[in-house]
This record gives sequence, C-alpha cells and structure tokens, in this order.
Amino acid sequence: MASFFDTTSAQIGVCYGRLGNPRPNPSDVVALYKQRNIKRMRIYDPDQDTLNALRNSNIELILDVPKTDLERIASSQGEADAWIRNNVKNYEGVRFRYITVGNEVEPSEPAARALFQAMKNIDNAVSRAGLGIKVSTAIDMGATMDTYPPSHGRFRDDYISFLQPVIGFLVSKQSPLLLNSYPYFSYKDDMKDIPLEYALFKPTPPVIDGQYSYHNLFDAQLDAVYAALEKSGGGSLEVVVSESGWPTQGGPGTSVENAMAYVNNLIQHVKSGTPRKPGKAIETYIFAMFDENQKGPPELEKFWGMFLPSQQPKYDVNFN
Repeated sequence: MASFFDTTSAQIGVCYGRLGNPRPNPSDVVALYKQRNIKRMRIYDPDQDTLNALRNSNIELILDVPKTDLERIASSQGEADAWIRNNVKNYEGVRFRYITVGNEVEPSEPAARALFQAMKNIDNAVSRAGLGIKVSTAIDMGATMDTYPPSHGRFRDDYISFLQPVIGFLVSKQSPLLLNSYPYFSYKDDMKDIPLEYALFKPTPPVIDGQYSYHNLFDAQLDAVYAALEKSGGGSLEVVVSESGWPTQGGPGTSVENAMAYVNNLIQHVKSGTPRKPGKAIETYIFAMFDENQKGPPELEKFWGMFLPSQQPKYDVNFN
C-alpha cells in the first residue's frame, strides 16, 4: 500500500463520473488511467463493469456507498454485510483504498440520521469479511462556516449535530475525513473580494491569519476544515481531498485556460501541504476524468472533465 504521505505522483487520483452519454467503455477508461500514470480512482457507486475492469490494474479505489443506500444499511448489519460481500469482497484483485459512506450528506436528508450507524455497520462488515479497508464519509465546504480567516473555521450547528459522532468514529479508527473542495465555487460566489489568481494558485498578495500566510484559496479552505476539526475533537484527523477541479465552460471564470492552470497547479501544490500541515503531501482526487452531459442544471455541471467522452484530452495535464 502506498504511504499516506507519499509525495510521488501516486498522491493524485481522478474521480470517474459516469453521467455522460456517450461514455467510454470502463476497460478503456482503466487503460487511459494507466497510460496517463493516474494511480487512484474514485467512483460513486459499485458499478460492476468498472469494478471488473479494475481487477489486477493496481489502481487504488475510493468506492462510495450511495446516499440512497444509507438508511437500509443503517437498519441492519446483515444489509451492510451483504453490501460489502457483493460490491467489495467479490472483486478480488481490486485495490480498495477507502469506502465512502455517503457523499455530501446534508442535514435535511434522511441519510443524515442514518450516517453514523451506516458507517459503523459498513466498518463492521469490512472487519467481518477480513478486509483492511478504511471507512469514511465525504463532506463539502457547505458543512463549515466562519472560514475567513481559516483559523476561525467551524462546522455549522446543523451539520455538527450529525457529524460529531462521525468525527469520533474516524478518530477511533484513525481514518481520514474526505472533503470535496472547490475554490471555483467560492470564487464564483464572491468575485468582488476573491481574486481569480488566488483561486488558481497564481502569485497574489497573501492572506495573513496569525502565524499563517495563505497564497491560495485551496489551502485556506483545507485549513479552515482542519480548524473546524480541532474545535470538534478531530484534531488528530487527516483530510483527504476527495474532489477538486475547475469547469471549462458554463459560468463566470470558466475556461479551458483556467481549468488547465488550476488542475496542473493543484497537482504540483499538493505535494507540499498547507500552512497548518506543512511538509505533508495532500492526498487529492481531481474532479473529473470526463465531461458529464447528463448533469445539470446549472450548465457548468456538465463541463468538469479533463477528457472528452472520446478520451481526447480537453487540455494538457502533467500527472507527475
């Protein structure tokens, strides 16, 4: 297993969303990952064709348990056992890295009440199956507030009500918390105060936060989550960036040029950590491999891919 703080290209994964039509054959997708030296993948549901294509590929995988499954899995250990047996244990030769129970669960959703129990049941199922796979969940920046300056960051009250036991679980298991981090959206929603250069890792006057200096929005967002975790008993946790990217069209600040700048700068930047966590490479997954024309509105949801469905690159990316 690759080291958690490995500073090689293996730190970078890419999310493989499949809501495009046409979409490439999963075996061709796995071949493209290998050709481009992408060592990790995230998928959002246990798609059989993708899992079969990943056998013996040596690509490490984040597999999501969809939100729609959480209540059922929380209700019964047997349901969790069956889910792990059918979607993980049965796929010998696939290198499962994390199982993500729910993606961006919101307080108003039924999945929020089920999340902690579903995570415990999935973790028990992993243990009972004799597998050594970390279990986590993925949040987005919407779970936080007071993120400027980053040291003031904390979780919103409606989120911490269901995330508090999750944080305790992750601490007890020494599992990371997954974060979907999108400087693009923060920039889009506050273009008056956030310079584009600050969002794209380009030279800009730093934001000073006590002893820390921030030269880009990605670090500021990540450290705001670390600050929130410290205030919630999760100061020992590592954060894995399970999604980050930039759209090429469909909204303000979107372009091929900006997406290429963001993604390539991100890949180089995450090798060196944040002001709060210097020297520790940040395990990061780029969103996304392909455009997904079946998503949206809004229109920009269709255009996050680095590649077209034809597998032609939209722009040059150096994954090393």
